[in-house]
Amino acid sequence: MGLFSFVKNAGKSLFGGKAEAAEPDAETLNKELSDLGLDTKGAEISVAGDKVTVKGGDMSEEEREKIILAVGNVEGVAEVEDEDDAVKPTFHTVEKGDTLWAISAKTLGNGAHYEKIFEANKPMLTHPDKIYPGQVLRIPAA
Repeated sequence: MGLFSFVKNAGKSLFGGKAEAAEPDAETLNKELSDLGLDTKGAEISVAGDKVTVKGGDMSEEEREKIILAVGNVEGVAEVEDEDDAVKPTFHTVEKGDTLWAISAKTLGNGAHYEKIFEANKPMLTHPDKIYPGQVLRIPAA
């Protein structure tokens, strides 16, 4: 079981704007996953306040990590708990001034491998230059 922290006010707004910001519910998060083309493969997504729990499902480790990131990088979500003991992902929280090149140099030992990080975070990332402070990214195995 893993508990992953996210920046509650830095994620993607699913509610139209800051004035309308609210904590997402399971239905809204499942719709976001569907819109991104991510299949939960039977996993149950539940929400209690600003904490999301992912339970069950027949997903690969990569698919599970992407589900965790997709729901965690939603405005209003502060934590995602994964009830699968097998997943041991490496995540990186983007800081002001970070680029995928710099993150790749720091985490993978070579900035030229930034495309591996970009690919590991599709479909949440649509362009290598479109990252923001507070966003959490999946770092693939070196």
